[in-house]
Amino acid sequence: MFTLQPFTFTATLATSLVAATILPAHAQNNFPSKPVRIVVPFTAGGGTDVIARMLGMKMGDAWGQPIVIENRTGAGGTIGANLVAKATPDGHTLLMSSAAFAISAALKTDLPYDPIKDFAGVTRIGYATGALIVPPTLGVKTVTELIDLAKAKPGEVIFAHAGIGSSTHMNGERFRLAAGIKVKHVGFKGGFDAGVEVIAGRVQYAIIGLTSTLPFIRDKRLVALAVNTPQRSPLLPDVPTIAETLPSFSRDGATVLLAPAGTPLAVRTKISNEVKRIFDLPDIKEKLQSLDYFAAPTTPEEHERVLRADIETFAGVVRLAGLRPTK
Repeated sequence: MFTLQPFTFTATLATSLVAATILPAHAQNNFPSKPVRIVVPFTAGGGTDVIARMLGMKMGDAWGQPIVIENRTGAGGTIGANLVAKATPDGHTLLMSSAAFAISAALKTDLPYDPIKDFAGVTRIGYATGALIVPPTLGVKTVTELIDLAKAKPGEVIFAHAGIGSSTHMNGERFRLAAGIKVKHVGFKGGFDAGVEVIAGRVQYAIIGLTSTLPFIRDKRLVALAVNTPQRSPLLPDVPTIAETLPSFSRDGATVLLAPAGTPLAVRTKISNEVKRIFDLPDIKEKLQSLDYFAAPTTPEEHERVLRADIETFAGVVRLAGLRPTK
């Protein structure tokens, strides 16, 4: 009996080592085994939501499993992020957020999750072109005219955004600083809702992605004064960049796809590879061009490095803007 114990232990250890070796491949090959939920922490119809639904449709076709897009809005994206942070780490619950994820990490000290420890990178998605929009009833045609209006009525002009810590909030703050104006701001559940408030004339301006504002610009329900990219948009070639008027203005951040910490790398790699495949499809390329959206997928490992760098960048912006962390 005793002579068999070393052999039994060795065999068991060998079996464990083999199982550990094949587990990543097994996890990848068996994913997804049920519907995949992509949580979007903003309202339906916004830029992040549009991209999530575009990817989700193609993923579902390829994987033979439903891809459910779930909008969990509020608190600049942190409510939806917290939901994913606490989900089972098997790849079946994912977070698709905007630059708001990195901004919140830099801005807030009371997050209900750790933005680094509680999440695992899947892939960077890409960048949306944003437009500085105003309602036609405001009567301004240029960035300079908007600045002049704000300076003539300090504290009376209001800009809309998708909540404290959202990318639309940060863009608005950067514009305020570059323009040297004193304005108020109001947050809404998402970029689409903020755009609706501009259309209605209840707020005076916002800086929101073309993925949700372009149809309204084209039917003249919104006026695009400028875009927030380094170069002019091919979709709005006559609209200048904000930097053409305010050279100190810049923007950072990207749409991101994250999983709960502990999600196997093999599963995250499978998802990131699928995103890259989808972005290479001719119909998706055409759709992205029509929205002036730049796809920039990465590996999970690359994404984690990029995310850390983005958080550091926005921490510097928060200090420069004098934004106080939420307590």
